[in-house]
Amino acid sequence: MKGVPPRTPFLFLCLTNLFDMEENEYLSIKQWAEEDRPREKLLLKGKSSLSDAELITILLRTGVKGSSALDIARKILKSVNGDLNGLGRLTVNDLKKLEKGIGETKAITLVAALELGRRRQATEARQLPMFRRSTDIFDYIYPELADLPHEEFYIIYLNKANRVISHQRLSAGGLTGTVVDVKLVLKMALELLATSIIAVHNHPSGNLKPSQADIEITRKLKVACQTIEMNLLDHLIIGDKSYYSFADCGEL
Repeated sequence: MKGVPPRTPFLFLCLTNLFDMEENEYLSIKQWAEEDRPREKLLLKGKSSLSDAELITILLRTGVKGSSALDIARKILKSVNGDLNGLGRLTVNDLKKLEKGIGETKAITLVAALELGRRRQATEARQLPMFRRSTDIFDYIYPELADLPHEEFYIIYLNKANRVISHQRLSAGGLTGTVVDVKLVLKMALELLATSIIAVHNHPSGNLKPSQADIEITRKLKVACQTIEMNLLDHLIIGDKSYYSFADCGEL
């Protein structure tokens, strides 16, 4: 029919256009659906929802012509067979040689992030102090209170394994006493996700006998802890290289 081009050139033209489209219609991450972009996905679904490649993509920030940051991240992981420990052993120069889209800035960012992860792992590996008896508490806190000329009151916060999460000085007073805000004790316990607490304060006089104020604050702390299903494990009064334990004396 007049005006219709030959069949073969027409098919050739269609195939040529298809290949050109696949080569040229590269979509950057900014053109992806919002829920598929690594940064937005982290905000919407949380960090655990991201793959290793997506986390690396966030560090890389940008890709290069023809390759998105995610493409580069996948190539990086493929080079170490998906082993993050292997990735952590690569130097800045190693990373720069892996892919044309990895310049010095990207390589430094990756190395720094992996080193930070290694240090975090090393920190977690160090066991937190565990309290099994009152002497453990005394050995832990005595250096803070030894030889002080005034009273100080501390709360030690523990996890469910009775390991120390933190210890905080609640107050410092005169020769004969301190003021303790029970609400502040509970607030900090909740923020730290503690399951138990231990109260500790010193008597500069060296006299370990609990005062009426000591007995009263112990009672208040115990009642307050019970309201949020937390345990008051002990209250120690620290003297000169010795201590008094409310728990050991059956007063809790």
